[in-house]
Order: sequence, then structure tokens, then C-alpha cells
Amino acid sequence: MPQHQAGSPGPPTFLDELRWRGFLDAVTSDDLDAYLAAQCRTMYVGFDPTADSLHLGSLIPVMALAHAQRRGHRPLVLVGGGTGLIGDPSGKASERTLLTKEQSRENAAAIRIQLSHFFDLSSDDRALMLNNVEWLSRLNLVDFLRDIGKHFSVNEMIKRDSVRTRLEERDQGISYTEFSYMLLQAYDFLYLCQYHDCTIQMGGSDQWGNIVAGKDLIRRVLGQRSEGITFPLLTTASGKKFGKTEEGAVWLDARRTSPYQMYQYWLQTADADAVRYLRLFTFLDEERIAALQAEVAERPANREAQRVLAAECTGLIHGVETVRAVSSASRILFSSSDEVPQPETVAMLAREVPVTQMTMADLEARTTLVDLLVRTRLAASKGEARKLIEGGGVYLNNQRQNQLQKTVSPDDLKWPAAILLRAGKKNYHLILIQ
Repeated sequence: MPQHQAGSPGPPTFLDELRWRGFLDAVTSDDLDAYLAAQCRTMYVGFDPTADSLHLGSLIPVMALAHAQRRGHRPLVLVGGGTGLIGDPSGKASERTLLTKEQSRENAAAIRIQLSHFFDLSSDDRALMLNNVEWLSRLNLVDFLRDIGKHFSVNEMIKRDSVRTRLEERDQGISYTEFSYMLLQAYDFLYLCQYHDCTIQMGGSDQWGNIVAGKDLIRRVLGQRSEGITFPLLTTASGKKFGKTEEGAVWLDARRTSPYQMYQYWLQTADADAVRYLRLFTFLDEERIAALQAEVAERPANREAQRVLAAECTGLIHGVETVRAVSSASRILFSSSDEVPQPETVAMLAREVPVTQMTMADLEARTTLVDLLVRTRLAASKGEARKLIEGGGVYLNNQRQNQLQKTVSPDDLKWPAAILLRAGKKNYHLILIQ
């Protein structure tokens, strides 16, 4: 993508920002730069409220809206409470499970909190968040078919990949409910243009047909100009879907995906993806990212780009204090650090490794290390526990223990109300002292 050069007249525009960061897949007009530069524009992205949390796969449109606000435009977040009751066939091999209205409202409220971490939703002048159930639920079917449906050609609609693929699969097919989704999304764009001065719709490349349909409807009904921007659908360098692990999606909600697990997801980014993700998912400037790119090329073993990526992205979602705790937990578990953690780090570790509760009286009774290894199931028997100790494979708070007669007492309580026990390289167990 072309980058904004330091000597270019004027500051980089919103589209300049999207270009060098790798957000742009396609735009609906060659003079979109001039259109955006003429005045503040309201631009929207639709989010499907099928869950009470966004996931990492949602971050490209979220970050694009954040960049829009930083460049003086007004983001409009459209929660698809109405269309979510129907389901978009785009990219789906089968029909979705339909939401109830109550589920849709609850999910939308949770998503609003998450989005406020990325851009300012404090006033309507800064950004809008709307739910299309507000107007779609009031539609009269006969009026809608007469005023909106007449502008759509079924011949054109069935040419769309998302529809054609489903039509060709005889076992599944496509319901009329999902087939009507394009009309409703186009109507959303029309409604937002008419009542909220929104003239830009953004979305993934799989939304191109829906966006163009809305742009055409606005031209036919209002005689006004509107435009669209699409983003590439992101995969990792290995071809896997971004934001997915063997356990499933990486969620922004800490109850679904812990901050530690999210941090580890970013930390494990391949060198081939690290710089691309820094452009897409952080607000770091070109100079800083170029320096990290050089670091990847010259000293890849340091994984500095991945550490910055993990800290920046986890911090955006969960806050700087959480990043401190999670990075400390990561050092303890993966770098065998013998640092003394803060209580919040201990609490984080308690979510990630097995836990056994003990009392101070238990510690004062001086439990043997052999017995503790058996109690925590790090060893199947006392004999196995002794072999582990003799082999140098047992650690308390990441400090090796080699005495068979070792007892665990209050003197070993270096951490705040906890002791970390390890057998071998990766088998951890946290003892929480009550």
C-alpha cells in the first residue's frame, strides 16, 4: 500500500492511515479522499450482537472506526439487533440460530462497554451507537415491499456468492428470512443517511454486495451520494483464521478469554505476522513500527515486536495495570522468573494453573515437600516425588529444591498468600494460603 511521505503537503488523511496500515481492500469511488477531506463524515460499521462480547476477529472494523474518530470523523456503531434476529448469510454455510430481542439488547449493552475502550462514545457529537431493532421492528411489511423492495432485482441478488453457494447446496438451501437480509442492511444505510447524516459504510470484503446495495438505494430514494470502504478478511501467514485457537475464538470479555490467554495469543504471533498486526491493531506510529520491523529482521529471537504487540493490544482491551500483571505472570511461567509478584498477578495465575487451598496452620505444621507433590498430584506417589527432587526437577517459586527432607513452612511464603510449586519444565501448581 502507498504510504504517506514525510514531505507530502498536509497531514496524512484518514485513507492515508488506512492504506499504510493495511486496512483497505476496496473503495466505491476514486475520489473518496477528496470527499472525506471536504468535511467531517459520519461512517458506520455494523456489529452482529450474537454474543455478549466481540472477539479479535471484530478488531479490524473497531480499529478503523477509532482511526476515523482520531482523524476528525464521527464513528457510528450499528448494533444489528434487528438484522441479528434474521442473520446474514454472508460467509455462512448454514442458517444461524436466531436471537431473542432480550438477548440482543443485553449483548448490545455489553458490546458498548467494550467499544468504549477504543474510542469516545461519551456524546453523540463524538460518536453514535444505535441499534437497528429501533426502526426495523416498526416497519410495515407492505409499505417496505412497495417502497424498498421494488428497487431490488432478484436476478442480481442471486448472483452474490453468499446466496449462490447456499442455493447450490440442496441439503441446506437458504431461507427467505436470510435472503431478505440484503434489503434490510441496505435500508439501514438509507435510514442512517436520512436521519443521522451517515454517508460512509465500512465492513469486511464479504460485505461489498450489501454495501453497494445500500449505496444504490440511497441514490435512488434520496438522490444523495454515499460511499463504501471494505477491509481485507484477515488470515495468519500459515493460512489459519485470525483470532482463532484450538479452543475457539479469542474474546474481548475477560470472562470468556482471560487477559493472560489473550496476552499469550499475541505473544505467540509468528514473525511473518507480527509487523502486519502492529499496523492493524495498535496506534503506534510508522517510525516505531519500522524500528520494530528492523528488530524482527535483525534479532528475531528477541521477539521484541511480539512483546510490544501483546502489551499494546492487551492494554487497549484490558488496561495498563492488567498488562503489568499479565506480563509478570508470563515471565514467571515461561521465563522461570523468581520475582515476587503483586497480588493481582497471583490472582491471574490462579486462573491459569491448578490450585490447592491450604491454611497457615498447614504451613506451620511443616508439610514435607514429598507429601505436597503427592497432594497436588504433581507426583503419583511418594517414590515418584523423591525421584523428581533427586533429579533436580522440583521448584518452589521457581527456585530449585534438592533436599529430600525439605519441609514447606511459613519461611517459604515469599509471595503474597501463595506458593508456586513446579515439577519439571511446565507442570505448575499454585498453593493459596488462607
